Formats: sequence, C-alpha cells, structure tokens
Amino acid sequence: MDGNGRWAAARGMPRAAGHRAGVETVRRIVEAAPGLGIATLTLYAFSSDNWRRPAHEVSALMRLLQSRLKSETPRLLENGVRLSVIGRRDRLPAALRAAIATAERETLGGTRLHLRLAIDYSSRDAIVAAASALRGPHPTREEFADALAEVYGAGAIAPDVDLLVRTGGEHRLSDFLLWECAYAELFFSERMWPEFTADDLAAAMNEFRARERRFGALPLQAETAGKRHVV
Repeated sequence: MDGNGRWAAARGMPRAAGHRAGVETVRRIVEAAPGLGIATLTLYAFSSDNWRRPAHEVSALMRLLQSRLKSETPRLLENGVRLSVIGRRDRLPAALRAAIATAERETLGGTRLHLRLAIDYSSRDAIVAAASALRGPHPTREEFADALAEVYGAGAIAPDVDLLVRTGGEHRLSDFLLWECAYAELFFSERMWPEFTADDLAAAMNEFRARERRFGALPLQAETAGKRHVV
C-alpha cells in the first residue's frame, strides 16, 4: 500500500488526503480479491518504522484507521470478510485498539476472505520475538513457524505468501513478512496505491499464474494450486 503521500503531493494535496484515497483503494481491492481466487489478503497499513514520520501525520493515520474500522465493519460482515490485525498494539491509541478488537470479534465468522492488516508491524521484530519464545537449541522450521504464529495471535495465522504486490514503484520488501515470503512471487507496480485498481490486481494474478514455481524441486505451475495468500 505504497505511494499515498506521493500521490497527494503530486496533486498539490496534503499527505492526509492521499491516505484517505488509499482507504478507498483498500475497499476496491478487498471486494475484488475473492473473485480472483485470493483467500487471504494481507495489507501493510503502518510499519513500526513509520513512527518516525511527523507526529501530525501519524496522528491523522491513527484517527483514519480507527474511523474506517468502525465504518467498514458492517461491509466486511456483509461480504463475508474476516479481519485480523498483526503487529504491536501496546503503542496504539486506546480508541484504535478498541476498534480493532471490536472489528475482529464481529467478523470472526467470515469465510469468503481473510483480511489481515499489519499495523505497527515489523517482520524483524516478530522474528526476534518468536526466536526468544522457542525452547531448545535446534528448533525445526515448523516449530519456528508455530512460535511466529503465537506472536501474531491465533486469529491472525495465515499460510506462506504466494504473491507479494508492491505499489508505488518501490522494489523492496521493507521489513514485511520476511519469513512467510521465502518463496513468494514478487510483482512490482509503478502505480501509486490510490491509483491501484481491481484490474491491476487481476493483472498481477494473471502474471502469477503464468509463472513456474519450483520450491527447489521440479517446476509447478502456479495456477495448479488452490486459494492464494496475496500481500
């Protein structure tokens, strides 16, 4: 979800206007995802490093997240979407923490799409926390994955990432789901997030399905498997 601020600045608008436009894109993408074969969609809303942005911008983002969680929960319910949030919560405003808890509780029964929002999230921090929780000197991959799931919380567990889509012309992972993206296919778009459409997501999925996925073994066409985890 990159490019909100640059999109606004290019139009002579405040950065907050770009974040508001970005929320509208979230709605479009969430509604389009199930029809494209996406079962889990994880969106990077606010990284732990984003606290270094100007205080007024951070405050505006927190208020926007809180208000939209409240207003969008009925729509999520109507569309069968389950919401989970990954990341730290202790540094979030109390009102936002309450809005998250309410949205997660009310959408728990959603089965059409699992929508995960990463808020105050750092993959490096999550990996360190999981490693600290492990017992024994030689954990397996499965044991580490279980420890990482505990960090996220049972309701936020998701499969490994199949496709990572990065908007805004950036070509990096930016501390996002580093463990889960070990074999993810990467798709980079020059479009700023407010400009990203359902057609753009469909184009990314079509390219994904045309790729061969080997996982270190023989080729496997991406389209042969089932529902996907896209971030």
